[in-house]
Amino acid sequence: MTQHDTAPVVAGVVAALVGFSSSFVVVLAALVAVGATPDQAASGVLALCVVQAVAMLWLALRHRSPIALAWSTPGAALLLSTGTVAGGWPAAVGAFLVTGALIVLTGLVPALGALIGRIPPALARAMLAGVVAPLCLATVTGTAASPLLVGPVVIAWLVMHRISRRWASPVALAVALVVVLVEAGGSLRAEQLLPVLEVTAPAWSVQALVGLTLPLYVVTMASQNVPGVAVMASHGWTVPWREAMTATGLGTAVAAPFGGHAVNLAAITAAMTAGPDAGPDRSRRWVAAVSAAITYLVLALATPALAALVAAAPGDVIPAAAGLALVGVLAASLSGALAQDADREAAAVTFLVAASGVVVLGVGSAFWALLAGLVVRPLLRPASTAGSHRGRRAQRSVK
Repeated sequence: MTQHDTAPVVAGVVAALVGFSSSFVVVLAALVAVGATPDQAASGVLALCVVQAVAMLWLALRHRSPIALAWSTPGAALLLSTGTVAGGWPAAVGAFLVTGALIVLTGLVPALGALIGRIPPALARAMLAGVVAPLCLATVTGTAASPLLVGPVVIAWLVMHRISRRWASPVALAVALVVVLVEAGGSLRAEQLLPVLEVTAPAWSVQALVGLTLPLYVVTMASQNVPGVAVMASHGWTVPWREAMTATGLGTAVAAPFGGHAVNLAAITAAMTAGPDAGPDRSRRWVAAVSAAITYLVLALATPALAALVAAAPGDVIPAAAGLALVGVLAASLSGALAQDADREAAAVTFLVAASGVVVLGVGSAFWALLAGLVVRPLLRPASTAGSHRGRRAQRSVK
């Protein structure tokens, strides 16, 4: 087998390893934050690995296209900041299920996709930045509180940034898990290492639907699916939008009763499967998506052992590792949120409300942040900008 033959296989394996290891602890902690037990959270991660692998195989083989899928890391950050909702874990599962239905509808009903497209990108990014910021601060507070435990994790992350930014978060997580093994490895039991899926009957509450479903849907669409399409297009690939949304929405719905929160198009790892890393022969790059899918199925078997390690971790280590994994998301979100002068102040308001963590009427800060941003945006935009927009609308109406 030549190097050209192995390139897409290797690219797919690397994409899956990077995607999994860079955000595994974030997803696991997020599910626990909204009420899951450690076993239910491990079940959720396992289910996400399996359903996104199956959906990826379907899309890659059907379209001969290197379409990569992933779980929603921004969505997991949102869950972490939201915490338990009215109705507890069953209500969170119900919210995940409705999120899957909305994603399917986005593919089937163009008007819904157009509605999401009308949300100002600056506000969506500011909301995500506000959600992520307190989580990133856990690295700072954890280092101050437990320097001997968290320090090696931070140092590993910094060193790897000089060597390979792509592997900085995975290596930091690996060091964190080594720290956990040294500190608490003796408390692990053999039965904790076996893959088990736990089913939770969904329930619904208004607070969960408003405070979880809507923000999770918006952040998954705006921060994952839309950029995923753009990344694929930058490498000359067209994503079959309706089928991709149907596959990821159904995958989300299937994973929900087992604890999975959201499946979506990959953005960062999509560049690995669709770009030059997958080999010079474009007609063979779809193999990278197949390779990534198979790797995710293998990684699914490891989730219970990793989840048991995370559950046994000293208090500051895993939140610090999760915060490091989200630093890149925070930087990119802030950059996008504040890039446009006209929307900068409205984005700042959105960021502050999201970062505040306020809960009003049982609904978390992410929803109120987006609502606040939409309300103040027309008031805070410069008059000249607002006038130019009205002028363009008038011209279009005349035409």
